[in-house]
Amino acid sequence: MLDLKDLPTPCYVIDEPALVRNLEVLDAVQERTGCKILMALKGFAMFGVFPLIRQRLRGVAASSLHEARLGREEFGREVHVYAPAYREGEFDELLACCDHIVFNSFSQWRRFKPRIASAKKEVSCGIRVNPEHSEVRVALYDPCAPFSRLGVTREHFRGEDLRGISGLHFHTLCELNADSLERTLRAFEEKFGEFIPAMKWINFGGGHHITRPDYDVELLCRLIADFRKRYGVEVYLEPGEAVALNAGYLIASVLDLLHNGRPIAILDASAAAHAPDVLEMPYRPEIEGAGKEGEFPYSYRLGGLTCLAGDVFGDYSFPEPLQVGSKLVFTDMAHYTMVKNTTFNGVGLPAIAIRGADGKIRIVRRFGYEDYRNRLS
Repeated sequence: MLDLKDLPTPCYVIDEPALVRNLEVLDAVQERTGCKILMALKGFAMFGVFPLIRQRLRGVAASSLHEARLGREEFGREVHVYAPAYREGEFDELLACCDHIVFNSFSQWRRFKPRIASAKKEVSCGIRVNPEHSEVRVALYDPCAPFSRLGVTREHFRGEDLRGISGLHFHTLCELNADSLERTLRAFEEKFGEFIPAMKWINFGGGHHITRPDYDVELLCRLIADFRKRYGVEVYLEPGEAVALNAGYLIASVLDLLHNGRPIAILDASAAAHAPDVLEMPYRPEIEGAGKEGEFPYSYRLGGLTCLAGDVFGDYSFPEPLQVGSKLVFTDMAHYTMVKNTTFNGVGLPAIAIRGADGKIRIVRRFGYEDYRNRLS
């Protein structure tokens, strides 16, 4: 249990021992298969724990210049970048940050190829492909949905333009198991297999839920090892969520209690501003000691602090009635929270803390008015 007595709220707390457990699982996959695992910064980018993560993982996967720069300056190992398109004015700086750069189209590859050739350092280049194979059920998160802007389909893939291309990248998954990768690999090889022997590396993308308790690690290792044996290429994976899965919390306090057809609690945290995936996925996050509505004697709808009518975490029940000042611990709040949160309504950002192996919690960052003001003009 977390010691919440002196903890300010709202606050994200990263559980260092849980993070280490995830890293051990990921590192074991690397050791068994010879693949390289990168951390996708779009899911988790808390640089205060980068020294811990870089002991196990080979680098980071970035989606922008700012992520790439963060990876270069704070992580210090391999930096890979992919974006749907690159900006002319940022490209030279991006090249200085990156070891690998993946293009979303052949037109972008041709446009920037001269800049790469004249760069001061060697950068390995790749093309993202779209296997047109969907495993993700929610269209919003499906990179292979109809009319996707992500990756080159086989119809538009030009083998004659591959001079200077060292690798292929595909990404089809989101919070999925190894069986989804197995089916994706079949589709990828069916459409693009003829080009693989000319490549040095293949990037299997992200969305691999490797550290989830029911994930089939054995199947993942067999797939990677078999692929490397057949083609003799380097294999990269770039999970984001799997790095920080179940390794963090969002601590919130009850500010007010009211009744409108049912009991409602207003918290000092916001689903919309502080845990956007609650509304975007959508899903109902778990709370330590709480149950589903009606499971325990006292049920409440938990609402956030913004004026958005739908700023609601969900419906929960508790063994004891909530009071103003009660602290609630939302679990699995490390990934896609800090990287996506906002200051909508001027609501303050949660503090950030780390719970060490000794169980002690230390605050590493607090936010205030200047953080809100400096985003505006």
